[in-house]
Formats: sequence, structure tokens, C-alpha cells
Amino acid sequence: MEWISAADVPARELFPGIRLRTLWKGGAASAHVLEMEPGSSWEGIDVHDPGPEEVFVVDGVFNDGERDYPAGSFIHAPAGSSHVPQSTVGCTLFLFYPEG
Repeated sequence: MEWISAADVPARELFPGIRLRTLWKGGAASAHVLEMEPGSSWEGIDVHDPGPEEVFVVDGVFNDGERDYPAGSFIHAPAGSSHVPQSTVGCTLFLFYPEG
């Protein structure tokens, strides 16, 4: 078993108001916490390649460019799919990439 507190992981700013904390990496798979400040938006289109993305909305409201997902929502984005992550009110997401 491996254990880590997200609060102890340094955040890497991907875009203004969007921070990523890498919790674990094992081979191609990885797990992260993504924090989005209110009004933040991904720059460009987020394409899932080579594999899928699994998202759990921990807090706030996440928007994929088409609809809102409140806290407690689970989203499976298959390999090859794309979206534009954004949040009007801010959110915290748990992300898992089983294939990188």
C-alpha cells in the first residue's frame, strides 16, 4: 500500500486558476487531484489519448463544455474523447488515468 495526503503534494499550475496535484503513478496509470478556481477554463481542448479519463467531482461544480456536474458526479471519458474543462463556481476533481 502507498499513502499520501493531497495537501502534502505540491501543486503544478496547468493554466491560470487550474492546479494539478499528482498523488500516484504506477506504470502508465496515474491518479491526481485537479483544483479549478471559480471562472477558470482549460486553454484549448483536452483530448484523452492514449486512454480514458475517470473523473469524480469531489467539491463544487465541474463543466465539460456542454453540461454541469455537481459534487458526487462520476464521469467516464473514453479514449479519443475530448472536452473543455471549466468551472463557474470552482471545483475539486479526483482524476484517474488507467492507461496514461
